[in-house]
Amino acid sequence: MKLTELFTSDDENRAVSPVIGVILMVAITVILAAVIGTFVLGLGDQVQQTSPNAQWDWQNTSNADELTITHESGDTVQASTLSFTGSALTSDITDVTAGTNFKGGNAFPSEIGAGDSVTLTSGDSSLSDGSGNEVRLVWQAEGGGSSSTLTTYEFE
Repeated sequence: MKLTELFTSDDENRAVSPVIGVILMVAITVILAAVIGTFVLGLGDQVQQTSPNAQWDWQNTSNADELTITHESGDTVQASTLSFTGSALTSDITDVTAGTNFKGGNAFPSEIGAGDSVTLTSGDSSLSDGSGNEVRLVWQAEGGGSSSTLTTYEFE
């Protein structure tokens, strides 16, 4: 085969490169449309929130009518995402910033950090300290996407 024949060919020796080019262009267009579509529809913004990583300490008085929970260390937690629930409470406490639910009117601040604490009492928060009853501190993601129990105290 002569060198000049490589550059001057007739229709019989034509390569398939135009077909491959069209296929690649279509593939790129489909991929771009899929990526743009997910963000336009908001699917890219739905990142799962994870529960805060914090350590909590429970203290029960000797006569078992007071239960204090203290944020020991870890992530700062938004109070609006927390609630108390469990069989030791006659009703759930969904507003942990309301002083009426806790001893002495003291409540959690809007941002709960290390050292912050509240005390549940049998008088203020309908605490029932019977054996086997429990109190759970529950975190719920803003918007209600997910929830998890951060810590649990069980009366003995």
